[in-house]
Amino acid sequence: MRDGVLLSANIFRPSAPGRYPTILQRTPYNKGNAITATFQVFVNHGYAVMVQDVRGRYRSQGKFEPINQEVNDGDDTLNWIARQPWSDGGVGMYGGSYLGIAQWKAALSQNPHLKAIFPYVSGDDDYRDRFYSTGGAMKLGHRLLWFAENMRAAGYRPPDFRKYVATLPVRSGDFAATGHRVDDWELAADHPTYDEFWRASSVREHLKSIRVPVFSVGGWYDNYVESDLHAFSVLAKSHHSNRIMIGPWAHVFSVTFPSVNYGKEALVPLRTEQLKWFDTWLKGIPTQEPRRPVRIFVMGINQWRDEDEWPLARAHKERFFLSGGGQLRLEANAPAAYDSFVYDPRNPAPTTGGAVCCNPRVFPWGPMDQRQVEKRADVLVYSTPPLNADVEVTGPIKVVLYASSSAPDTDFTAKLVDVYPDGRALNLTDGILRTRYRESLETAKLMTPGDVYRLTIDTGVTSNVFRAGHRIRVEISSSNFPRFDRNPNTGSLVANERTLRKATQTVYHDHERHSYVSLPVIPAAPVQLTSNGQARYVPKRSPMAR
Repeated sequence: MRDGVLLSANIFRPSAPGRYPTILQRTPYNKGNAITATFQVFVNHGYAVMVQDVRGRYRSQGKFEPINQEVNDGDDTLNWIARQPWSDGGVGMYGGSYLGIAQWKAALSQNPHLKAIFPYVSGDDDYRDRFYSTGGAMKLGHRLLWFAENMRAAGYRPPDFRKYVATLPVRSGDFAATGHRVDDWELAADHPTYDEFWRASSVREHLKSIRVPVFSVGGWYDNYVESDLHAFSVLAKSHHSNRIMIGPWAHVFSVTFPSVNYGKEALVPLRTEQLKWFDTWLKGIPTQEPRRPVRIFVMGINQWRDEDEWPLARAHKERFFLSGGGQLRLEANAPAAYDSFVYDPRNPAPTTGGAVCCNPRVFPWGPMDQRQVEKRADVLVYSTPPLNADVEVTGPIKVVLYASSSAPDTDFTAKLVDVYPDGRALNLTDGILRTRYRESLETAKLMTPGDVYRLTIDTGVTSNVFRAGHRIRVEISSSNFPRFDRNPNTGSLVANERTLRKATQTVYHDHERHSYVSLPVIPAAPVQLTSNGQARYVPKRSPMAR
């Protein structure tokens, strides 16, 4: 590297002499010594393969600083490959999770030798994806589990997952999980707002610097899916060669869920897609089958569908209003003007599936039955009547609450749930808002206890058909632990707080304060053309039984 640090790599080449395009993979998870079946496929297909331990990991020198190191190290590695006698100067990168992050960072360098990347389940922002959330709460379980499995002190055996995520103050969680202080955890605790520290390292802030074609892949139940789609939507405005595929997956595509069977169609041979992608951009072999840039798996009907953009232009934002008696209605309903509950951070609502990461044996992910959670006194549940027609919801989900709290700072959570005729309540997506960040992630602003605020909860993304006979449900609470850290309700810096206090939360749904969920509904009626030639969708009757 440019600072003299040596990084260790394995290189596998076709047996015939010559110059070859190279497939590069940079990993913090130990490259080992042997050629894998995947690498062999690329070699057999006429590629050189280089797999490298990133800085500070396994056989590579230096200190592991994942937030900051991968742009320059990726750039230097690409230049090194291009100088080798077996290289034709062109390089493609692929891999998931951290391996995908390393690709995005390398692409920021604008190195001319990088011709295409194929990242999956990787996201585009260190703050929103890996440490905090779009609502400002820390992704506690995700980060501490990753540290416990990848950065613990030599010989240290961490306690049970449930114990180290409960450590107070949160700042000390790294020591409980790993047996030593972790610089990245300390830095994250020091920067709870989205400040210049995060902007400097964010791919999202520098997406306009990405020049290479990107084929990204994600899963509806993966921690990174929202950012995967965001990056695509931004890049697609200027780079029409980019593609994205989102399936009914968690962080590992081959893992199935015990509660739902999405069918054989859900399993996609990514290796085939990768070979086609790199053949196009590294060998100049034109793609035989023209495709639209977005491929999504629509759950509920369990079908793949190709689209032209994300979010879908034809989606209609339909408001379903929270109403008295736990109803979710198409009209605002005033009779019962509010619902209240007490949030006790000593007894938070437990995470039950969802887009969590990254070891399902420790931290289960995906669709799971929420009925036990819904029995809790601190979870408000609002449901439609059984639907009399299928309703497709595809796109970003937003929940708008008019709410007050007895605390100067607290959290509100939201969850979108598909309720089956037999009563199973399977989660689709969820979100959280730390109320001090209700105006922006850049500036914290405490509330006045008792005052009513309009709060918008980013509740993630999904594509699901609620079948006729099912019900659409929204859950509202103030915790989803340990997916997110607990708000202590004191107004102090959460990472440093040891004191936990109860808070009384009130959600309003009267004439002036209509709390609702905004769902991107895909019209079922056929397209008609208006006189000016633009597409219009015929309004359809209400899907809700009366």
